[in-house]
Amino acid sequence: MEIHELVIEMKLLERRLTLYEEKYGVLSDDFYQALMTGKLARFDEYDETRSDFSRWKGVYETWLRRKKAYTEQLKKRELAETLRFQPAC
Repeated sequence: MEIHELVIEMKLLERRLTLYEEKYGVLSDDFYQALMTGKLARFDEYDETRSDFSRWKGVYETWLRRKKAYTEQLKKRELAETLRFQPAC
C-alpha cells in the first residue's frame, strides 16, 4: 500500500475511532491499554459494550498496523519526495 493510501485509510479509521471515543469518553490508546490488561473485563457481561469493545479493538489494531506501515515507508524516503504535490519547474 502506498503512503498516500495509508494516510487516507488511517483518516477513515480515525473517524470511526472518534465515534467510540466520544461515546465512551476516553481515547482509543487508553481504552486499548485497559482492555489488553484486563481492566475492562467487568463490561463483558453487557452485550452492547462487548460488541462495541470488540469492534473498537479491531479498528484500533488496524489503525496501529497502518501507522506502523506508514512509519516504515516514510523512513525509507525523503518527505519531500513523498509529497503528492510537486512544484512546477
